[in-house]
Amino acid sequence: MEFEVELRWKTPQEWVDAVLADLPSFLQDHADCERKASSMAMSFIAKCPDRVEMIPELIEIALEELVHFKLVYEVMDSKGIALPKQLESDNYIAQLIKKCRSGLNERLLDRMVVASIVEARGAERFRMVAENIEDVDLKKFYDMLWKSEFKHSDVFLRLALSYWPRETIHQRLNYFLDEEAIICKSLPFRAALH
Repeated sequence: MEFEVELRWKTPQEWVDAVLADLPSFLQDHADCERKASSMAMSFIAKCPDRVEMIPELIEIALEELVHFKLVYEVMDSKGIALPKQLESDNYIAQLIKKCRSGLNERLLDRMVVASIVEARGAERFRMVAENIEDVDLKKFYDMLWKSEFKHSDVFLRLALSYWPRETIHQRLNYFLDEEAIICKSLPFRAALH
């Protein structure tokens, strides 16, 4: 991997305990996160269509996240769990986005760094679900998902190398890794990815 996104705060067992205590709510939130991840990749394309080096890989990410949404929906459907009309807002994402700078170029870099960290956090937590859930099919499902999300954690930073110096990317990555750890520590554990 070009960049190693090493999270600075390890999710404790209490998080996965909360997830397993209310799996239907977690699956609803997970589906929503996959939908938003697909939309985010497409929004990078829509906002910066001139950054053509990124477009093919962003399309692939958008499609892969949409497939993940479909797979989570199929799990939900098989268990009689409906998609919710409305979910709680994701304070984790909201707080990270607030830390992004406002200039177009600066904000794009910050959002790409944030996307990498969010994918790394998702990989960490999906792995925890895979390691702790008893349902054999869901264990396999989350094992596949964490590996996919882990690969995505590098992609956004690698794409950023086409437009920003490595040192600039590392500075922003270090900043956001510190901020993300603070945010994670402050949030209550609930049956949600973040």
